[in-house]
Amino acid sequence: MLQTWRWFGPDDPVSLENVAQAGAVGVVSALHHMNRGEVWSEDEVLKRRAEIEAAGLVWPVVESIGVGEEIKTRSGGYRVRIDNYKQSIRNAARAGVKTFCYNFMAITDWTRTNLNWPLANGGTALRFDAVDCAAYDLFILERDGAEAQYAPERVAAARARFEAMTPDEIGGLEQTLIDWLPARDFTYDRQTFRRALALYNDVGVEDLRANLIAFVREIAAVAEEEGARLAIHPDDPAFPIFGLPRVMSTAEDVRKLFAAVPSAACGITLCAGSFGSNPENDLVAMAREFGPRVHFAHLRNVKREPDGSFFEADHLAGETDMVRLVAALMSEEERRRAEGRADAEIPMRPDHGHLLGDDGKKRVNPGYSFIGRLKGLAELRGVMQTVEAFRSGRVA
Repeated sequence: MLQTWRWFGPDDPVSLENVAQAGAVGVVSALHHMNRGEVWSEDEVLKRRAEIEAAGLVWPVVESIGVGEEIKTRSGGYRVRIDNYKQSIRNAARAGVKTFCYNFMAITDWTRTNLNWPLANGGTALRFDAVDCAAYDLFILERDGAEAQYAPERVAAARARFEAMTPDEIGGLEQTLIDWLPARDFTYDRQTFRRALALYNDVGVEDLRANLIAFVREIAAVAEEEGARLAIHPDDPAFPIFGLPRVMSTAEDVRKLFAAVPSAACGITLCAGSFGSNPENDLVAMAREFGPRVHFAHLRNVKREPDGSFFEADHLAGETDMVRLVAALMSEEERRRAEGRADAEIPMRPDHGHLLGDDGKKRVNPGYSFIGRLKGLAELRGVMQTVEAFRSGRVA
C-alpha cells in the first residue's frame, strides 16, 4: 500500500520534512485557500505539487475539493458549483493528481464532542459522546423537533448532563461541535448553525441520496475522461446527528451508490474509523466486497460504547481487526496486479492519531499531531511488512 500523510498546506504545524521523516512517501492535500466553490487553476495545483515534490514526496490524492451545501441540496447556484468542481478535477488530474477524496455530509464534517479526551497513558484522544451531543442539540441549540428524535431515556440523560454543565463547559462543547475544523475558512455560531440546518428542513434521506447520485454521475464522467478516480468518504459519525440525513454510513449506502453509478471511477475511501463508528459495519467484509472500487483508505480505529459514544483507539486496537483489514486490502492489490490495473497500489494514510509527548505543548490540528500519527504509521507499516513476509514465504 502507498503510505501517505494528510498535510494541510504551508500553515500545517507538521512540516513536509516531518512527513518524510515519518517514512511516508506521499502527501494527501488540497488547495485550502481556494475551497469555497471556485475553480482550482492548474497553475495553483502545479505550485502545490512542486512544493510537495521538493520535499521528496509525491501527491497522489486530493483531500478534498469542498462540496458546498448548494450542491448537496441542489439549490441556489449549484449548477455553477458543479461545473467548477468538474473543472477542478480536470485541472488537478492534468497536473498529475488522479485520486479525489470527498464527502457528502450535510452541514457537518467529522464531528466530535471532545478533542482532548484523557487516556490512561497520559495522552489524549478525540471522542464523540452521544449524551453530550444530545445535550447540546436539545438544551443548548434547542433545535426544533429534536426531542421527538431521541428515546426518552436519552432525553433524560441529556437533561441531567446539561444541568450539570458549567457555562465554560457549555461554551467548550459548542465550540467543539460547530465552531472549528482544520483548514476550514469559516465557522458557525449558534444562530448561523441553526440557519444552516434549516436548509435541510425539506431534504430527506432519499432526497439527499438522489442529489448525491446526480452529482457523482457528472463528476464520474469527468474522472473517466481524465483517467482519475473518485473516493467518497463515509459520514462521521456514521449515523444521524442534528436530525440531518445521512447517505454514506453503511455498506448498503455504498451498494446503492455503486448500483446507481456503475463507473469504475466511482469508488470509496474506506475509512475504518468512520464506518467503524456504526456497529452495523464489518470493515473486513466491506474491504472484500468493495475491494475493486476502494480507491483510498483511512486506517484508524475507534472503540465503541453501548450508548453510541466512541473514541479514537490505538490504530491496532478498537473495533476493527486492523491486521485482517490490511491483509484484505493487500489481497485486493494482488488481484489488481494480476488484472494489470495501473492503480494496483492503494493509497492509505494513518488517521486521527493520539496527542502524545511534547506535541501536547505545541500548536496542532486536533487529530493531526505528528507523534500520534507517526506511531500509527509505524504500527501499520509493521502490519503490512508482516503480511507481505507471510505471503512471500519468508515467514512460515
